Amino acid sequence: MKYRYLGNLEVSAIGLGCMGMTSAYGPASDPAEMIRLIRHAHELGVTHFDTAEAYGPFANELLVGEALAPIRDKVVIATKFGFDIDPVTGERRGGTNSRPDHIRAVAEASLKRLKTDRIDLFYQHRVDPNVPIEEVAGAVKDLIAEGKVRHFGLSEAGVQTIRRAHAVQRVTAVQSEYSLFWRGPEVELLPVLDELDIGFVPFSPLGAGFLTGKIDETTTFDATDFRNMVPRLAPEARKANMALVEVVKDVAAAKGATPAQIALAWLLARREGMSPIPGTTKRHRLEENLGAVSVILSAADMAGVEAALAGIEVQGARLPEAVLKMSGL
Repeated sequence: MKYRYLGNLEVSAIGLGCMGMTSAYGPASDPAEMIRLIRHAHELGVTHFDTAEAYGPFANELLVGEALAPIRDKVVIATKFGFDIDPVTGERRGGTNSRPDHIRAVAEASLKRLKTDRIDLFYQHRVDPNVPIEEVAGAVKDLIAEGKVRHFGLSEAGVQTIRRAHAVQRVTAVQSEYSLFWRGPEVELLPVLDELDIGFVPFSPLGAGFLTGKIDETTTFDATDFRNMVPRLAPEARKANMALVEVVKDVAAAKGATPAQIALAWLLARREGMSPIPGTTKRHRLEENLGAVSVILSAADMAGVEAALAGIEVQGARLPEAVLKMSGL
């Protein structure tokens, strides 16, 4: 494994997104098996583990807390606040909630579920239009002063929100979707992160699995899999978007790597202060993903990818319209 810095926070070059172990991609996986998978990731050098209270809700934090308890001081745990979730039932009561008192309550509850005395990286999961970002940053700043949180992060935030938050409390990392399948952050976000020395954590770096080359227009997802609602992954869009996957496959064949490894290596080559968090529930996929740190794409390789992609326009929105509206992007 190689290591990088998100701002001043050292993490493994590739982290592990744990969401899919309990939700989003179909039924939850066996907890004991996922605990073994998380611990195996650490054995392979992973130090960056991503979760959130909303995943489950609560089940993912409980899983991650149990898995990492024996090695707590050797890892970075990132979790998130910002949705209005009933603390007892776990029911989503509405949209966003980043009131300072709610942030504190979520932090205290997350600490218990994660079996720890501090959260290494605490993200606002989605920007709350009803709470000024300065108040959000101030609430996290107080938690940092108390030692309950080490670093502040934002997820799916716009550049002006990032600037305003950063003026109150240093933003260590921003998490947003980014991959060969969705390159929106290149327009405004990445230049601002470079300017402010803020780390970047791409989620869905494999395009929800599409960039692995294992999904085509005939693939069916479990009825509870969120990908059924993603316009970009509708069967007709998948059929059109296979042109992008063919480019990745060609590079993989030339490099003696897998398409997933090329997709991750491409991200690692784009920016030093970046730690993508691919998720998986399978040991062999975990090992495959982590192998991307050994795949080196030269400047010529990167230019070749750009040239091959120049005539390809990805079809379909990256998320359902309602979710995009909640993100404010």
